[in-house]
Amino acid sequence: LGLLCSQNYPLYIRSVPTENELKFHYTVHTSLDVVDEKISAMGKALVDQRELYLGLLYPTEDYKVYGYVTNSKVKFVMVVDSSNTALRDNEIRSMFRKLHNSYTDIMCNPFYNPGDRIQSRAFDTMVNSMMMQVC
Repeated sequence: LGLLCSQNYPLYIRSVPTENELKFHYTVHTSLDVVDEKISAMGKALVDQRELYLGLLYPTEDYKVYGYVTNSKVKFVMVVDSSNTALRDNEIRSMFRKLHNSYTDIMCNPFYNPGDRIQSRAFDTMVNSMMMQVC
C-alpha cells in the first residue's frame, strides 16, 4: 500500500511481507504514470464525481495494481497478489474508502503537518488489519 501526496512523494508505504519492500516501492512509483494518465483522461469528469476510485491501473504477472485519488490529489496505490482471486472490485473500492476515511482523520489532527510522513498508530493498526484480511 502506498499513499503519495500531490507532488508524488510518499507519505506512507507499507508492504506485507517486508522482504520485497524495495520491489513494492518501485511498483508503486511506476504506477504513478498510469494514475496521471487516468486523471488527465477523466479531466473535468473527475472533479464532478464523488467517486475517485481509478480501478485496476495495470496487472503484471505477479501483482495487480489499483489506484484511488482524493479531491486534494493525494494518491492511494494498492498492490495485490495476482493469485488472490477472492478480492473483487467492490471490496477493493471499500478498502480505499476506509483508507480515505482514516487519512481524513489524520488530516483533522491539529498536530499533523500536511505533507509530513504519516506516523499514526491508529492508521498503522487499520492498515495492518486490512492487510491481514487480504493475505
